[in-house]
Amino acid sequence: MSSLEKNNLTPSCEFQDNLEILRQTYFFSGLPLETLKIFAYLCTREKFRDGEHIFRQDEDDGQAFYIIEGQARLERADNGKTVDIRDCKTGEFIGGLTLLGETRRLFSLKSVTDTTCLVMDRGKFLKTMEQFPNLLARICNAVAKSIDTWEDRFLSDRGDQCGECMNRLGVTLI
Repeated sequence: MSSLEKNNLTPSCEFQDNLEILRQTYFFSGLPLETLKIFAYLCTREKFRDGEHIFRQDEDDGQAFYIIEGQARLERADNGKTVDIRDCKTGEFIGGLTLLGETRRLFSLKSVTDTTCLVMDRGKFLKTMEQFPNLLARICNAVAKSIDTWEDRFLSDRGDQCGECMNRLGVTLI
């Protein structure tokens, strides 16, 4: 067997996997390949055990997470009571706004199975963006489009079922 055949039989390297994930994530998908390669190199992978917090409400950890494998539950504590918001699963990108600036977490994210995440750190993200300042507009556009899509989908799916919610919508008006 030639060395080329051996290389084709081995799994793709983590860097290539990270690059492919970023290319498919709305937050990064509009960026040029050269920049995506830098981000793919800067990302880390973290494993969380079942029951372990990925992040906690009221903290500013400066990290965004892409769930590579597993499932986590978004929770919100209010007046001493914790309410489950929704489950987040493989393929979800969570916390992109955290990369753009200091933000306090409004929710906690707790692993409900063993979970592996691709993690991007705000400090590394911002240092890279300093080298490519013209790309910030692309990221802001992706975020704005995501917010618009979310709010439109919410109105279509749940608007008539949530009278109280209607008074609080308008995120796209920011």
